Amino acid sequence: MSQTNKIQTILLTGATGYLGSNILNTIVKNGGYKIIVLKRSFSNTFRINNVIDNVIIYNINEVEVEKIFEDNQIDIVLHCATDYGRKIVDPMQIIEANLVLPIKLLECGRKYNVKSFINTDTILDKRISHYSLSKKQFRDWLISYKNNLVCINVELEHFYGPGDDKTKFVSYIADLLMNNADKIDLTPGEQKRDFVYIDDVVQAFLKIIAHSEELGKGLHEFQVCSGREITIKDLVITMKDLIRNSKTVLNFGAVPYRENEVMVSSADASKIKKLGWSAKYTLESGLRKMIEIELINNKI
Repeated sequence: MSQTNKIQTILLTGATGYLGSNILNTIVKNGGYKIIVLKRSFSNTFRINNVIDNVIIYNINEVEVEKIFEDNQIDIVLHCATDYGRKIVDPMQIIEANLVLPIKLLECGRKYNVKSFINTDTILDKRISHYSLSKKQFRDWLISYKNNLVCINVELEHFYGPGDDKTKFVSYIADLLMNNADKIDLTPGEQKRDFVYIDDVVQAFLKIIAHSEELGKGLHEFQVCSGREITIKDLVITMKDLIRNSKTVLNFGAVPYRENEVMVSSADASKIKKLGWSAKYTLESGLRKMIEIELINNKI
């Protein structure tokens, strides 16, 4: 937190999503910040119901973004809202969530003297999907505001954990394996990826928030990763072993690689390590914790 005694106010988008809810729950638990949540009136709040009385809430579909800045002295904008484009075909919804909304927030940040804007980005190449393209396009907008406020871009490797959306790869595979699916059709699985546990990702954001003001105006980029790459094939086999599944057939090669597939995804966490962060979970310890919690919660 800032070295001043003033309690800083964070405007958080995406609080009802997986990443945002984990960040929100941890910040509320630790204390030290005033939190304003920006969501839609019809958003499912099940992930944050236990802390919802501890935050201020605005519904984005019922209020102009600028009104929020007029009513509150916001110190930090933490933009976690995102649309992965998994459930729709029309790219306009992706553009609205990943470009239009954060640009509005950026401009209000400039106009109302917000100190820091922290953006959640992806390590994915922009050619992969409309989602990754929109995220990289917003990074260009973020750069254009670097002389007005502290602009922080956080590139995340593939994060995972209990309670994540079943459309996410690790959760999808875990669900099938825990329910003893007859088979899982997969690509050949030679892609190398870095998987980082959700608790480590949350702690990375807390470190960035705490040090944001001292970074100074400009563009600051951090990559958050575990530091260990593993092939998709080895990941799925490891999960199968940890779940002790002897039934499901892993049908590698049944699905072709997607167009523009990136075969090796790697990141460098050296910058964020300078803030005092490091990944505490290995892939195996993270997967083991996730599986244990999922088994308990789903009573499988």
